Amino acid sequence: MPRLLHASRILGTALVALAASSVNAQSAPPPSPTTLTPHQRAAREIYKQLIEINTVDSVGSVTKAAQAMAARFRAAGFPTNDVKVLVPAGHPTKGNLVVRYRGRGGAPAKKPILLLAHLDVVAAQRADWPRDPFILHEENGYFLGRGTSDDKAMAAIFVANLLQMKQQGIVPDRDLILALTADEENGDANGAEWLAKDHKDLIDAAYAINEGGGGALADGKPIYQSIQAAEKVYVDFTITATNPGGHSSVPRPDNAIYELSQALLRISHYQFPVALNDVTRPFLEETAKVEPRAEMASAMRALAANPADSAAAATLSTDPRFASMLRTSCVATRLSGGHAYNALPQRATANINCRVAPTSSFEATRDALVRAIADTGISIDYTIVPNGKFGAAVTPVDPELLAVTKALTKQMWGDIPVIPTMSTGATDGKYTRAVGIPTFGVSGLFSEPGETNAHGRDEKLRVKSFYDGLAFLDQLVRRLSGVPAA
Repeated sequence: MPRLLHASRILGTALVALAASSVNAQSAPPPSPTTLTPHQRAAREIYKQLIEINTVDSVGSVTKAAQAMAARFRAAGFPTNDVKVLVPAGHPTKGNLVVRYRGRGGAPAKKPILLLAHLDVVAAQRADWPRDPFILHEENGYFLGRGTSDDKAMAAIFVANLLQMKQQGIVPDRDLILALTADEENGDANGAEWLAKDHKDLIDAAYAINEGGGGALADGKPIYQSIQAAEKVYVDFTITATNPGGHSSVPRPDNAIYELSQALLRISHYQFPVALNDVTRPFLEETAKVEPRAEMASAMRALAANPADSAAAATLSTDPRFASMLRTSCVATRLSGGHAYNALPQRATANINCRVAPTSSFEATRDALVRAIADTGISIDYTIVPNGKFGAAVTPVDPELLAVTKALTKQMWGDIPVIPTMSTGATDGKYTRAVGIPTFGVSGLFSEPGETNAHGRDEKLRVKSFYDGLAFLDQLVRRLSGVPAA
């Protein structure tokens, strides 16, 4: 049963008023730069600074962004030993920032809370964008720029909120740890993995608050808030067709490219079985209560009650978002074949990217692919060590975190459900979970499905969502760290 929070953990009058005003202003326009509060202005300035530091894996510098944020913490009076920019050997642009906000301690000591966000972003070519992707633009109620939603909004919010707490002289009842990391999106120097393995003492916590959760809007109206409590495990396979080859003027039926194509078609038609878990089953049950499409809501209820209901699974699978949540998924993502225009191909390969249900395994996924391409003569290799934990029991959301999230969500957005969810993509939470730090995605950032276009052109986030998320995460961390009323 969730633990009740002590009355002293309520927020100060100003913060409560801010939350209450949000409930009464769902249709109000977002704040303009001229009407921002001092805290909102500070957060926007930090957000802008982060967006305008290029942190793309191949050409940017996460170290520069980490150093810029470290300078802010030192200027605010954080001890030098509590503000660390950690750079892995041989990777000078892949620095990570770890900041410890000291609590009052006491007995019994409470383990810290880890605030986790990544600073790196996906590449963005200037020629592909109608505006510079590394300048923060504010247009038509949106912030636009690379990283606005993934993941510099949360990074900026965490920084701004901790700096405000420091300015106000607040001493939490437990340490708070901020980790801003490199190479979540790509690259060979992932900061969260490196910190978890080599510097766990710096980030060890009762649990981490990370990206992966957030709120859903339908026609601009909040319908639910989600907490990411699980995620699929990323793994790549290579399938290869080989052949002696020969002169292209004498074609034969045993062509490596054709054989590979046949194997890919089989994989494209293969569907893994439904594999619900302790997160996805209640997700379907709760989402059915607010899903506006009647046939989808009915299918959610039916499948949650009976995962073998093939008709319900087929209905949900018409929506790619839900289809991927139901089961392991594999898809071809890279293709290569042949060695000359005038020669029969001697080799053809394809990469198969799989997102494996956390309760499944690498072996089960590999064996399913082998069965799918049986009798083709195609070999299959496991090429990348999985960045996650196969066969792991899904961790329930921390009871106190869930209780506070529900209370704040109701306070700020009205009587909408808070639903634990499983990410179909991957986050740095896979590394922290693997070393025993339960990790949950919760942000208070609301958007329409697909609206943010993360990783795509014109990545964006609603201006109102940014400031609402700023207030939500501020209140969330304060309540979880025993900040008394003002």
